[in-house]
Amino acid sequence: MENNLPVISINNLAMNYGSKNVLKKISLEVYKGQIIGYIGPNGAGKSTTVKIMLGLVQGYEGSVNILGKDIKDGIDYKRKIGYVPETAEIYDNLSAKEYLIFIGQLYGLSLEEVERKAIGLMNLLGLGDVYLSRISSFSKGMKQKVLLISSLLHNPDILFLDEPLSGLDASSVLIVKELLAKLAEKGKTIFYSSHIMDVVEKISSRIILINDGEILADGSFDELKNNAHEESLEIIFNQLTGFNQHKEIVDQMLSIIE
Repeated sequence: MENNLPVISINNLAMNYGSKNVLKKISLEVYKGQIIGYIGPNGAGKSTTVKIMLGLVQGYEGSVNILGKDIKDGIDYKRKIGYVPETAEIYDNLSAKEYLIFIGQLYGLSLEEVERKAIGLMNLLGLGDVYLSRISSFSKGMKQKVLLISSLLHNPDILFLDEPLSGLDASSVLIVKELLAKLAEKGKTIFYSSHIMDVVEKISSRIILINDGEILADGSFDELKNNAHEESLEIIFNQLTGFNQHKEIVDQMLSIIE
């Protein structure tokens, strides 16, 4: 694929759940090496957008092209993408070894290659001693690390990450942030969705803010900051989504508590 062609191209994407218009003909293009911070309030349409791109949701209008092909034309593109969901159904009764071998072989890797990568990555993330342990015995942070490893085993071109830092300790957060930056330098594309604004602000080369099924802002943090005349992504987010009652709500909460 030529460098000047988008790796993700969405055109007039619309989705309804019954009478609710979840996505209202959004369009965007994403290129190699970009870290996209995809943000919005709950119910804004973020998860629906990502699930459509992953092929998990049908019945949409418009077109979605990934790596140069319409996703309706087959599932081959899925071999070149990785995904860390916000809440994952991970097979708790398997050991980390069994789970990672299962995922790696789904992506077409040989047993030898999966084991080499899985053991190496588990060791580097401090999980080498639980490689053979059942995932049911893992903490939330440990499970999150296993999910991250599973999304990277096949060296994907595009990574879809939904709250990937959830449950991670401070040192692991630093590792993941550095890893994402280095992957982007190598031409990988990261589609990153989170509610933690300061992380999105720091790691994203481009921020897309969606609200009520429509894209309200699209640009670098500096561009958004200049347009909104604000210094914080959190304030820009609240300004664009129209949420400014937080102080009033806190005062009311305190009056109830006290």
